[in-house]
Amino acid sequence: MAALLECVSIAKSFAGVRALAGVSLEIGAGEVHALVGENGAGKSTLIRIITGAERPDSGRLTIDGHSVASLDPSTARGFGIAAIYQQPSLFPDLTVAENIAFALELGGPWRRIDWKQRLHRAQVLLDRVGASIDPSRLAGTLRPPEQQLVEIAKAIGADARIVLMDEPTASLTDTEVLRLMAVIKTLRDAGAGVIYISHRLEEVFAIADRVTVLRDGATVGTHPVADVSTRQLIEMMVGRQLTQLFPKKPVPLGGVALELVGLSNLMAGVHDVSLQVRRGEIVGLAGLVGCGRSELAETLFGLSPADAGDVLVSGQRVNIDSPSDAIRHGIGYVPKDRRQHGVIPEMSVAKNISIASLAAVSANGLVQPAREFAAAGEYVNRLRIKTPSASTDVEDLSGGNQQKVALARWLMTGARVLVLDEPTQGVDVGAKAEIHALIGDLVEQATAVLLISSELPELLGMCDRIAVMRAGTIAGILPPTATAAEVMALALGHQ
Repeated sequence: MAALLECVSIAKSFAGVRALAGVSLEIGAGEVHALVGENGAGKSTLIRIITGAERPDSGRLTIDGHSVASLDPSTARGFGIAAIYQQPSLFPDLTVAENIAFALELGGPWRRIDWKQRLHRAQVLLDRVGASIDPSRLAGTLRPPEQQLVEIAKAIGADARIVLMDEPTASLTDTEVLRLMAVIKTLRDAGAGVIYISHRLEEVFAIADRVTVLRDGATVGTHPVADVSTRQLIEMMVGRQLTQLFPKKPVPLGGVALELVGLSNLMAGVHDVSLQVRRGEIVGLAGLVGCGRSELAETLFGLSPADAGDVLVSGQRVNIDSPSDAIRHGIGYVPKDRRQHGVIPEMSVAKNISIASLAAVSANGLVQPAREFAAAGEYVNRLRIKTPSASTDVEDLSGGNQQKVALARWLMTGARVLVLDEPTQGVDVGAKAEIHALIGDLVEQATAVLLISSELPELLGMCDRIAVMRAGTIAGILPPTATAAEVMALALGHQ
C-alpha cells in the first residue's frame, strides 16, 4: 500500500505547553485511517499541521514520498489535502453554490462567471453526498447538518487525495451518516486516503482500515481495526482501565419533581405530552431526529412557551413563559448546541458558571469578582473541571470540560430539575464516563434528570425509564430492561 502521507516524529508546543510529542502517522492510498484519543490528546493540532495552518517545531511531513519542508494552507490544497471540520466554516451571506465555488474556482476577480455551470456543478456535488439542498439557498439558512454536507461536497469537488474528517457526523442524522459512509467508501475506492477523527467508536469499527491512538500528545499505537476491541481501544485512549462507561447506581426515588400534563406548543410541533420525573430519577427521552425532543426541552425552559397543558414542579402548577421563569422554579437546561447556546466561549469559566446566579455574587447591584471567583472555584473542584484557572476563557477548554461548565451553571442556581439535551455529544470516551458519573452523583442528591440522547446505549445504560417521542408526542414509555430494538420500534411507529 503506497504511502500518500507520512507524519514522522511531529512535535509542537504552544507557550511552553506541549501539544504534540513526536507523533507519527502514515496513511496509504485507498485507506481509511481513524485517529482517536481524548479531548486534548493532540488530534486537532496534528490536523492543523497537515493542512498547513500550523508549523511543527520538529519532525517531518512526507507527501507521495517527497519531504515537505514548508506547508501552508495554499500549498496543502495544491497537494490535494482537504479538511472537513466539526464546525462548518461557510460564508452565511453567500449561496451554497457560491460557497462551493469559492473553494474550487481559480482565476482573477474580473473573470467571467458561468452562473449556470456553477449551479450545475454544485447540484452534482450535493447529489453525490445525498444532500437535498437547493444550491441557490443562502448558507446562513441551512441547518448544521446541511452545512456539514456542503463542506463534504466542497472536499469532493476539489478532487482531494488526502481528506481529513474531524467529527464529520456530530450533527448528522442516522440517514445522513449512512450516506457519508457511502461517500467515504467511494473516496477510498477511488484511491484517496481518509483520516477519520471521531469519538463514536462504532463508526471507527464500521469504516476504518487502521486506527492510531493519541494520548497526551504522543502516539500510543497503530493497529488494524480488526485486531482491536472497543474496550482495548478505550483503555489505550484513557491510559487506564475504564470499568464503567455507564456508572448508574440504584437510587431511592422520591416524590414527583416534574410533571407535564397535556403539554402542547403548536409552533414547536409539540402536542399533548404527559410525563413525570421523580426526584433521584433519570428519565430518558428517545426518538428520531425531528420527533420533537429538543422542542419539548425548549418549551419546558420557556424559550418557546407552551400554548396548552400544564407544568407542575413539586406538585405545584407553574407558568413558564421565559427562561427566567424556569430558573425561578428550579429548572436548568443544557442545550445540545454547546458552543452556541450552552456556554459563552469568550467569557471566563467563572463568569459562565455564575451568569444565572448573579444575585449570589453581587452586592449593591454590582458583581463582586472575588465572590464570583470563589463560588466558581467550588464547582471547578466539585465537577473536576480541568482548567488552569476559573479566569480561563471557556473556549480554551476541551469539549467535555465545557459541558461540565454548562452543568455547573445550573447547579449553582440550585436547580432540582435538569433537562440535558445530548450532554455527551462530541466529547471523548473518558469525558463521557465522567459526565455520566456526574449525572449519577446528581440523582443521588435527589435531582430529577430528563436526559435527551441520540445514543441508545447511553439511554439504556443510564436511565430508569425511557420515554420515546414520535411526531411531537410520547409514543410510549419503556423500562430500563428494554432493548434498542424495542426503542426503535416505538420511534418508528411499529408498536
